This record gives sequence, structure tokens and C-alpha cells, in this order.
Amino acid sequence: MSVQIGFDDGQKGLDWIGLTEALVAGHQLPKAEIADTFLYRGKDTLLNRSAWIDGLGLAVKCATVFPDNPQAGVPMINGAVSLFDDAHGKLEAIIDFHLITKWKTAGDSLLGALRLARPESRKILIIGSGTVARSLHDAYSAGFADAEFTVWSRTRANAEQFANERRSVVADDLERAVSEADIITSATMSTEPILRGEWLQAGQHVDLIGAYRPDMREADDAALQKARVFVDSFDTTIGHIGEVQIPLESGAISRSDLIADYYSADGFKRRSSDDITLFKNGGGAHLDLMVSRYVLDRYKG
Repeated sequence: MSVQIGFDDGQKGLDWIGLTEALVAGHQLPKAEIADTFLYRGKDTLLNRSAWIDGLGLAVKCATVFPDNPQAGVPMINGAVSLFDDAHGKLEAIIDFHLITKWKTAGDSLLGALRLARPESRKILIIGSGTVARSLHDAYSAGFADAEFTVWSRTRANAEQFANERRSVVADDLERAVSEADIITSATMSTEPILRGEWLQAGQHVDLIGAYRPDMREADDAALQKARVFVDSFDTTIGHIGEVQIPLESGAISRSDLIADYYSADGFKRRSSDDITLFKNGGGAHLDLMVSRYVLDRYKG
């Protein structure tokens, strides 16, 4: 019999390090088959993301995005994940969309940092102050227990609210904050780069989350040229996300500059303490499936 897992109940048994271990295990299975479909009505969108991993199961994440909903007091994004068993395709669980998205997004970035950032990293800068930024604070706190956090936002009041909710210091000067950080993690809705390569220092790790459309970027060409660049999945970033596709099309970087994704674990690592590493968190339905399986397993106890 299938179960329904809500946000609060689903979170009770989860931990960030356990999630990263589940992501590692998922990438040791055969490569996922993935497909996305979109339906539109004016500004409104229905998004379906599907994944099938032999040995793990099948998942369909369905989301509706209605931009005018907040004016009626209704959340802009709604949805659910349907998880099916691998052996017979039976529905096992319907899981809250926001639960899977929260843990998938921040967990993806945490795994990248655990692989690429210097283990002694302590100073973490969060660019952005929204819901994802809060999840990143929680995830990075689990992976880097002694970390000191700084937050920067275009709207200082939002940064101050974030700092009051999470143990953080507000940065006024983004360039200075970047230059002083060991890890820079960015979760904005920017379409123009706000992170400049000239600010980056040897040994830093950059984690880019925000850009998810072909017209969106958070880092400039110089940042990608200065760093060793990694992605979570070649299939969900190349040709889909402006962060890598725009500089690829302009010739600022080449395909060979994208060193590895999670399916090439041997190459997904730092070479030296002086490396600048840059990770693009592109998401994808295969990660939703891995996280959904982890959530269900922990929910069942």
C-alpha cells in the first residue's frame, strides 16, 4: 500500500550527511533515464520531471507554477512526487514536493562541497537570503561543523532577517566578502552575473545554485575560466542552463573545461589546496528519485 508523506513528517528522520551518502550510492547504479515535459497557459506552467534508475525505481515530480497565486494568498508553486517501486512499477509513495526540493537542492550542493572544498574550510559566504539560502545554511552546518557564516543580499533588510534566524554576519561589500571566504554558495534569481572571477582567491570553492534557465547566470566568464569547473550532471546542465551554456556558446570556455559530473567520481575531486573549484548545481529528476527513495526509507524507519 502506498503512503503519503507530508513536509513535517518526512523531515523527522532525515540528516544531511545521510542524504549525501544516498546520493553517492544512487550514482553507483546504472545511469538514470530522465525526461521533462512542460505545459503552459499564459504565465502558468505545469512541469513534469521523470526519472528511472534500474535498481532504485521510478519517480515523477509534478509541479504547478502560478505566478499570480501570492496575490490570492496561495503559494506560487505546488506539487508532489510519485515514487514507484523498481520491481513491479507499483506506487509506493506520494511525497510533498517542497520536502524533496529542499533536501535535493541543498544536499546536491553539500555533496559537491564535501568532494571539492578544502576540508579545513571554515568561512562560508551565502549569496542570497531566501528559502534555498536557509536550507544551504542548514546543510553546510552539518558538513562543516565549525563554519562561520556570512550572508549577502541585494536587500539588506532580508540579509538582516536571515542573520537573525541563522547564526550569520551580514556583509555590506560583496567583493570583500567573496575574497575572505573559503566557500561561496550562491542562490539568487539573477540573470546577469553578480560573482566576478577577479574576486576569487586560490583555494576557494564556489557553489552555484540559482541559475536554472537558459538565460540565467550568477558567475561571469572570468570565474569559470579561473576555476576548475564541475557539474552534478552533464545531461541536465549542458544545453539547458545559462551558467554553462552561455559561455560554451560564446567560446569563453570549451566542453573540455567541464571536468566531471557525479557519474565520473574518480575525476570529481580537488587536485591541490590552491585549486579554485566551481560546482554548478543543476538539479534533475534523477536526484529527485534518489532523495525520494531516501525519504521513504527513513520514513519507514
